[in-house]
Amino acid sequence: MKQLIARIDDDLHRRLKERAAEQDRSLNDLVASVLAAAVEDDAQSLRRRIDRSGLRVLPPRPAATPARHDLLGAQRGLGSPVSDALAADRDAR
Repeated sequence: MKQLIARIDDDLHRRLKERAAEQDRSLNDLVASVLAAAVEDDAQSLRRRIDRSGLRVLPPRPAATPARHDLLGAQRGLGSPVSDALAADRDAR
């Protein structure tokens, strides 16, 4: 673990100590979490805020995942109309 020495204003130091005491945590813990939040990835931060607000929606998981073989069988022949349309379009050019 690395150490960081920084010079800060006396008033800022006092306010940080007060905030740490209010949250029943050490000054070091408070400063480390504030610094980590300052460089946190925006996507992670946004995801965390959405989770805290209860707005995150996840699609329901299927009861069972179909076997690959079954999926391929169910999709067999579905590509032909698209392939035929593309071929006809290319031939027309």
